[in-house]
Amino acid sequence: MSNRVDYFEIGTPAPEASKAFYSGLFGWQIGPPSEAHYSMVDGDAGGLWDTTAMGGGSWAVFYVHVDDVAAAVARAEELGATVALPIIDNGDITFAHLVDPLGNRFAVWRPNNTE
Repeated sequence: MSNRVDYFEIGTPAPEASKAFYSGLFGWQIGPPSEAHYSMVDGDAGGLWDTTAMGGGSWAVFYVHVDDVAAAVARAEELGATVALPIIDNGDITFAHLVDPLGNRFAVWRPNNTE
């Protein structure tokens, strides 16, 4: 199903403090960090990203599942969005972070294996 929110991500330069907060508040199980400093939240419901290596930004972002990431980014830009994190293909998924005209960060994504 396309154009639905089905993932979330928390970006933080303080991953241990964020893990303690969100685990304490919601009881979320947050896994160990990957080589990319990314920890899965409650299996595959979301992720917590240590942003220290990329400038230390903080965000809470929802991901919208789209059919074509590049087309969604182009359309978002036409409507006034700016790109916060350019299109990334990590092998498993392709995604990008955008900022809407009112300053809200969001993301678009799709799995690379669509079988």
